[in-house]
Amino acid sequence: MTLAKQRIVSLDVFRGLTMILMITVNNPGDWSNVYAPLLHAEWHGWTPTDLVFPFFVFAMGMALPFSMKPGSGLSKDDFLKILARSARLIALGLFLNFFSKIEFGNAQGITLLLFRLMITGFVGFLLMGNFPTKIKLYTALALLGLMLALAYSGLPHFAQVRIPGVLQRLGTVYFFAAILYLAFSLRVQWGIGLSVLVIYWLLLAYIPVPGSGVTGFEKGENLPAWIDSIVLGDHVWSSSKPWDPEGVLSTLPAIISCLLGAWAGVFLREDKKKLLLTGVILLICGLAWSTFFPINKALWTSSFVLLTAGLGSIIVSLLGFVVDGKPLNALTSFLVMWGVNPIIVFFGAGILPRALNMIKVNDQALLSAFYKNGIVPLFEDPRNSSLLFALVHVSFWSLVLLYLRKEKMIIKV
Repeated sequence: MTLAKQRIVSLDVFRGLTMILMITVNNPGDWSNVYAPLLHAEWHGWTPTDLVFPFFVFAMGMALPFSMKPGSGLSKDDFLKILARSARLIALGLFLNFFSKIEFGNAQGITLLLFRLMITGFVGFLLMGNFPTKIKLYTALALLGLMLALAYSGLPHFAQVRIPGVLQRLGTVYFFAAILYLAFSLRVQWGIGLSVLVIYWLLLAYIPVPGSGVTGFEKGENLPAWIDSIVLGDHVWSSSKPWDPEGVLSTLPAIISCLLGAWAGVFLREDKKKLLLTGVILLICGLAWSTFFPINKALWTSSFVLLTAGLGSIIVSLLGFVVDGKPLNALTSFLVMWGVNPIIVFFGAGILPRALNMIKVNDQALLSAFYKNGIVPLFEDPRNSSLLFALVHVSFWSLVLLYLRKEKMIIKV
């Protein structure tokens, strides 16, 4: 059962803050000179950067109670809408991985760039255009089928194109979380969530990796990495040690991150104090569990699920007290602007640097030349130069979003 959609300011602001942090951490001028909080933890542990992706997943879940009623049943229409949105997200993410693989005969430079941008515009129109549900579904599945066929065609050019990714995981977890949210009561969902988190811990802690007999959570020597090597082969983030931070097995606890967001959305709608208390409890439970199941974003450990859901609940509840039911000020409006149009920014921010770096200036990629000649000389500390370059990206996308807001355009999948 779907309900009339509502916009919740605190949720939009939360999503907007997450988007701005994502653009900042993904676009430093120099990866060798970045302030520590703007880098992922090396393995175990966490930094503010490690919160970006789980907060996206959590926010996606939080939106569910404002458009769906838990346990109301899964109709054919609901299923097709969920499947269409999931397929479009997955296809968009997979296309990002294919962008740099697109060829056009022997074309190079600007000619090849224009061809890739033309294909990108066509794919973006198909996957973000406002069509009937069945058209959305069929076009997304057709594009997915084409890209997967190319990836596994045996053609050398596509032999190592990455299959997983951020949007791919978002689409996958949305599919399963939305179905669970509609199909089962909240009590049954809680049982499923707890079971998945416990079973995931037991699998990693006690099931030996075939061939090595290793158990545990070490980098490259863990069950998720082994499953990725079997299922995905070379189509992963790291081909030297086949594993992927958005791999197969670690998607299971990510689904629970989305469900936790859905339950938090129920509390946000009904009682912000209860949401705050729930966030504190989840945070404490996550920290306690981390003493024997380390917090780890790449493995998406169960302790990481609880920690990030707890922090997300606390932040959204506090935002709710401050902004919900209040007139929008300039800052709130700015953050809401970022929060209501996340997909176009995510997709565009994935394409734009790849495209601009195909343009050469004195044998240097355009963005690299701009950074080295226009920003580096401004600061003695290279970390400040690197940060300013990232903030230039934030400023650019702010201008894009201002235009979309002026035109009253919200681009969805």
